Amino acid sequence: MGRHHVRLLTDLLEPRSVVVVDAEAARAESVAAEHGAAVAAGLEELAEAVDLAVVAVPTVDHLDVAERLIEAGVHVLVEKPIAVDLAQADVLIAAAATRGVVLAVGHVEFYNPAVQELLTSAFGPRFVEVERMSPFSPRSLDVDVVLDLMIHDLQILHALDPSPVREVRAVGIDVLSDRVDIADARIELESGCVANLTASRVSAERVRQLRVFFADRYHSLDYQEQTVKGFRRVRSRGAGASAPAAAAAAGGPAGLIVPTDLEVEQGEPLRRELEAFLDRCAGGGAPLVDGEAGRRALKTALRVNSTIAGRAT
Repeated sequence: MGRHHVRLLTDLLEPRSVVVVDAEAARAESVAAEHGAAVAAGLEELAEAVDLAVVAVPTVDHLDVAERLIEAGVHVLVEKPIAVDLAQADVLIAAAATRGVVLAVGHVEFYNPAVQELLTSAFGPRFVEVERMSPFSPRSLDVDVVLDLMIHDLQILHALDPSPVREVRAVGIDVLSDRVDIADARIELESGCVANLTASRVSAERVRQLRVFFADRYHSLDYQEQTVKGFRRVRSRGAGASAPAAAAAAGGPAGLIVPTDLEVEQGEPLRRELEAFLDRCAGGGAPLVDGEAGRRALKTALRVNSTIAGRAT
């Protein structure tokens, strides 16, 4: 992820204003040279050279690296999950508030144009179904599939419906690693909304699907294609259905069923995430997954893992 951040930041900013730090100096030099960025010997030198930073290190190091930067007055975007546990997340949130700096969390799928379009068009979901499956990769094996993949959709679930979690049921198993590689969770919110989420990093194919059901309509979102397809019910022919739509719609006792696809202007989610972060650091109001939103997604993810562990014992 660090390489991608460097690639995009050197495009969004003056390349030499982007400074790379890595535990392996040779890797830092290689990435910086590839994109025309500068290199710093360590975090102290970095903090003196920049106003904002992206922390793309293993999750176990998030607290140490991000807190040191925040204490130096640097705005920080830390990759998801925000930390290994809620106590560490609270330390980062409190430090950012004390220093008056921006703390963002890298939930990149939130910035998927299809997700943003859905969030601005959809209210009051009743049922949510998510499939996020990937072939096996040695990347991110320091965390399980819930913290690696499912946490994206947990954050989006809370963005769709901010009501508290009432109940969690979950199962999961390890397959090719020492941590849970495939998990399925059923989450009920206080609003009555129910979500079924499946995450796997041992799938034969890559699947990224989100389906949301409302009282009178349904949307199917494809994260990869960045599309949102859907249908809604029109109770009478004069209530909102155009003549062409009515002609093409399926009629029935409940009324007309008409297409309600959303228009999506496609774009690279990570670039949009960095643009939003830069805007916030400059005092703008771009949508952002802040520390509290990152903490909430982590809290639910940890509850899913706790439920899985309880079943295993």
